[in-house]
Amino acid sequence: MLLLFIIVPLAVAALMPLVSRLWKGLPDILGVATMAALLTLSLYQIRLISSGHRILWDAAAIGLPLKAGLMLDGFSLLLLITISLISLFACIYSINYMEHYGAKGSYYALFLLMVAGMNGLVLTVDLFNMYVFLEVAAVASYALVAFGQKHDEVEAAFKYLMLSVLATTGILLAMSFIYLMTGTMNFKELSMAVGTGMSVKLIGLCLALFLMGFGLKAAMVPFHAWLPDAHPSAPAPISAMLSGVLIKVSGIYALTRVVYDIFGLPASVSQAMIWLGVASMVIGALIALGQNDFKRMLAYSSISQIGYIVVGLGLGTPLGIMGALFHLFNHATFKSLLFLDAGATEYATGTRDLSKLGGVGHKLPITSLTTTIGTFSIAGIPPFNGFWSKLLIIVALVEANHVGVAAIAIATSILTLWYFLLMQRKAFFGKLAAGLEKVKEVPFYMALATFCLAALCLLVGLFYPWVTAKLIQPGMTALTNSIGANGFSLFGQ
Repeated sequence: MLLLFIIVPLAVAALMPLVSRLWKGLPDILGVATMAALLTLSLYQIRLISSGHRILWDAAAIGLPLKAGLMLDGFSLLLLITISLISLFACIYSINYMEHYGAKGSYYALFLLMVAGMNGLVLTVDLFNMYVFLEVAAVASYALVAFGQKHDEVEAAFKYLMLSVLATTGILLAMSFIYLMTGTMNFKELSMAVGTGMSVKLIGLCLALFLMGFGLKAAMVPFHAWLPDAHPSAPAPISAMLSGVLIKVSGIYALTRVVYDIFGLPASVSQAMIWLGVASMVIGALIALGQNDFKRMLAYSSISQIGYIVVGLGLGTPLGIMGALFHLFNHATFKSLLFLDAGATEYATGTRDLSKLGGVGHKLPITSLTTTIGTFSIAGIPPFNGFWSKLLIIVALVEANHVGVAAIAIATSILTLWYFLLMQRKAFFGKLAAGLEKVKEVPFYMALATFCLAALCLLVGLFYPWVTAKLIQPGMTALTNSIGANGFSLFGQ
């Protein structure tokens, strides 16, 4: 069953160029149907995984001459659900939004290829296949960023590609060193080898390379330079995918899986993650405050919100991990919503420059309402989902005696509310800007996607006990068990 998460999107992606010639609307139907099926399949696993089980698949078990396996635990299931959920709404939004781009068959083929790469990455149990799936998702995302083929889009995709090459080079070097010393790439085998025989200096070098490589993929400060160009330049549904899931899967998930499952979160790495998270929180928020481009502001905001997740994971306490995983899921929902709203605003008005907008709230009532819900969610206003995950992280920081970091997290949340309210005022309130008199609400499927994501932000906030118990708790348990099984102190700390 686990193989379906990879085979299904790959198979449909291969068919897309052909079916697009048969009927213009078929790529939309296939794209939405595929993501709906994958979401249903992932939700079906909740009952089994929440009871503490893990699902394993081995290529050798079905006679394939490959040393490859897949594994589903609470952590990987959370990411699978997040990927499928955001991808489904991005596909629904694309039905109307991608009409003026054309070439929908190629678009959905690349989109599903990216989804297959991400699904494979969160299910694999060895470093080599993690690298392969990382590259599959990355190559598709480069093409999708440049899909409009305009100068700024191609330039942003090239910059994204060049910096990603540095990231993957560092990751590949670390993997090579580990394989040369241990002769294996399997997570479980590596955890035993690291604890019994590897040089501490070599472990430190590999961890530094992983932190740099996956940190760049996650756009953590100071590895964030590519993100503010790539995300605004991409089509709106791809911006939502990049910020909502891709940086979390190829950056946060991969780093966490390696650091926790193989090395058991060494103390030095824990401290590095906390301070990199703090830097990302503060610097991302401060730069976002000065932006006039709607999507560029959201891109810097993503850097800031990633900081909260990294801080929680860096703590390594059960409450910190739970807050981080909950915020990972919440950020996927409200940041995807906000990027889709930014795309809707640009679609309706022809601009995303906040200084050229104003007073369009009554012209775009659904977009204005959903943007407000996204603003309250990302700023941590109760009862929306962002409040609970930020609260968990802050309480975890206080419990771990990081009171100063907790104060920074609170201050950053206030700053986040400030610049998002400024955005709201500039774009949706006040006097209607000249030239926008004929603006009207976006088409049905675009509005439907944003409305559903906004409703999700509210429902997750209202029913957070169920969400944390069924979705977040199993992931937290999987990671805390990894620390307990594999933990050791690096450099005498």
